[in-house]
Amino acid sequence: MILLGIDPGSRATGYGVIRLQGNHLRHIAHGAIRTNDKDTFPQRLHVLNKGLQAVIREYQPQSACIENLFLSQNPQSALKLGHARGVLILTCLQEGVEVVELSALQIKQSVTGYGKAPKEQVGKMVTMLLGLSNPPTSADAADALAGAIALSQILQTQQRIAR
Repeated sequence: MILLGIDPGSRATGYGVIRLQGNHLRHIAHGAIRTNDKDTFPQRLHVLNKGLQAVIREYQPQSACIENLFLSQNPQSALKLGHARGVLILTCLQEGVEVVELSALQIKQSVTGYGKAPKEQVGKMVTMLLGLSNPPTSADAADALAGAIALSQILQTQQRIAR
């Protein structure tokens, strides 16, 4: 099963694609969809839509994990992130990809064992769990891969319960 992790942002949205085979995880791809600050906000949302659509069409994931909104000190930032998440969720659903929403705390807990782990620790654990020779250079991509790993753990648990 191919899984997609999405770390949403209106300036950069991280993505991570992994394959779950039994109990084994294999890295397929990761990166970030970057928008241009000079574009209008609607144009940036369009870039996110088209970028994620291309990722989904290339890798054909069955399920995706998208990070939930966190509490923000800045209401304007939270609103923009909410718009970006909405576009990304809709893109997944339009492409036939099931969406699971997890909090950053749940994702970090799943990958590192500690829900308030720093980004560096998340990156190191993602590198180790996926057997990468180098950690992802983008924190957005590392967080997205962590989301995909967390999703894999949920799916593995569901499979064990179903047996």
